[in-house]
Amino acid sequence: MSGRQKALLGVLAVLLVALFVVAVSVPGQDRGDPGARHGLVDRLGALGGERSAVDPGTVSADCADETGRLVFTGSCVLRVADPGGLRTLVLRSPARFRVTAPAPGDADLTIRDDVEPASDGTGAVAKVAVDEATEVAVTCPGLGGCTVTVTTS
Repeated sequence: MSGRQKALLGVLAVLLVALFVVAVSVPGQDRGDPGARHGLVDRLGALGGERSAVDPGTVSADCADETGRLVFTGSCVLRVADPGGLRTLVLRSPARFRVTAPAPGDADLTIRDDVEPASDGTGAVAKVAVDEATEVAVTCPGLGGCTVTVTTS
């Protein structure tokens, strides 16, 4: 190894140690919100482009009251037509509900999520990744009925 390479490695080592010392010595103000996203993540997402939502007209179900509006008691199975690529199925409800769907791609995995209404009064929102024709089950907890809407945002 030449003297120039040794000097470059020495400078790199000093720089790494300095960065470590700065990172450890700067106290954090709080622990943060695990549900919040950093602004940098949003900007990087905008650069990569947003996934488009599934068209509500391509979703059918026996419990469909009208296009994109599901009214049921117990559970209902939605059939999503092939979206032609990775899309997001957006489900909204004023009350809590459970969604069960297969993971996209070749994964042999079923995803289940109990969706609770947001504290700001906007209701419960589930976003499900869909990349091919699939079935998604929606379950209403308790004895009452549920109304779930398929939306684009």
